[in-house]
Amino acid sequence: MSDLKITGVKTILTAPGGIDLAVVKIETNQPGLYGLGCATFTQRIYAVKTAVDEYMAPFLIGKDPLRIEDIWQSACVSGYWRSGPIMNNALSGVDMALWDIKGKVAGLPVYDLLGGKCRDGIPLYRHTDGADEFQVEDNIRAVMEEGYQYVRCQMGMYGGAGTDDLKLIATQLARAKNIQPKRSPRESTAGIYFDPEAYVKSLPRLFDHLRNKLGFGIEFIHDVHERVTPIASIQLAKTLEQFQLFYLEDPVAPENIDWLKMLRNQSSTPIAMGELFTSVNDWRPLISGHLIDYIRCHVSCIGGITPARKLAAFSEIHGVRTAWHGPGDISPVGVAANMHLDLSITNFGIQEYTPVNEALRDVFPGCPEIDRGYAYLSGRPGLGVDIDEAKAARYPCVGGIPSWTMARTSDGTASRP
Repeated sequence: MSDLKITGVKTILTAPGGIDLAVVKIETNQPGLYGLGCATFTQRIYAVKTAVDEYMAPFLIGKDPLRIEDIWQSACVSGYWRSGPIMNNALSGVDMALWDIKGKVAGLPVYDLLGGKCRDGIPLYRHTDGADEFQVEDNIRAVMEEGYQYVRCQMGMYGGAGTDDLKLIATQLARAKNIQPKRSPRESTAGIYFDPEAYVKSLPRLFDHLRNKLGFGIEFIHDVHERVTPIASIQLAKTLEQFQLFYLEDPVAPENIDWLKMLRNQSSTPIAMGELFTSVNDWRPLISGHLIDYIRCHVSCIGGITPARKLAAFSEIHGVRTAWHGPGDISPVGVAANMHLDLSITNFGIQEYTPVNEALRDVFPGCPEIDRGYAYLSGRPGLGVDIDEAKAARYPCVGGIPSWTMARTSDGTASRP
């Protein structure tokens, strides 16, 4: 056992990009040696902070931070019940911070500890959206000018809408030929409304337009966000087959994954699945059964780098590739963790990327470099991203529940966000 010990654990909350973020800092008895990890669960940010500060911290104080596997396994079962997004994000913050420390002790970037580089740069995809196919096309052309070769194409975000203004939804859908939006009741409950049937019918028109205007030299991704019925997803995957998507994301909800077998039997559209999964075991039947092509994984929701690298290895032997989740509600530390994994695995597929603003770069020095659709890590020891706590304190979290999670269909029924 080394003489290195954990002496302090704390959660830093900050929101430089307007989204609540949680970062775990683990300090050691070696002056100046600490590690950072992402524990961001935006919708339950204070619950994660409590889990780290009240439960993980006492568990970790005095332990050797280099014993990552042992700490992960024992921490995972320390509460008896396992998994779940709150405890897994707390565990992820700890796990990433330990890998950060180990890299700093070794004088190596984390990707070298994981086996070294498998590629020279990390291909990224960007989000594009628009009220109609013409706006989507314009936005795709803009990111193509920046050098991106992969884009996620949405029309009115998820399910064809992203607003609580029902008149605006009707206007958006009315632009689609022969597609009429559903009428809503005379009184409407507050929420973010969408029309799943109109959405499914509008997508073939979108991708037909995009392929006619942009050709097949650009890769298209589309996110269903589990917002339609399983049978509608199967119909959609079959209809979109001709447009050769890079993948169709989360076509069904986690509780409906048994429908993926029927989908697979009827369509060759590549499938990415698992943004809402909270355990590596959730992917096991889908990977071993050859029902998906990409693991759509939020690394902090499954507990960090330690389980993610094992999931990637299991996927590799079954011919499945990675597509780690990279939304705005992930800290630059978490972005870096994704990218260290990306660099060190053979079965990398694609990396989602949400641009960071200047405030985020100021609070988190060492953010990955983005150039012409590729990401590059600095090569500094550990994860390579630091935090300026004084600057982080200038951007307090607000808590609460984001409005976009309050999804409803046309008649006011609560639905999946």
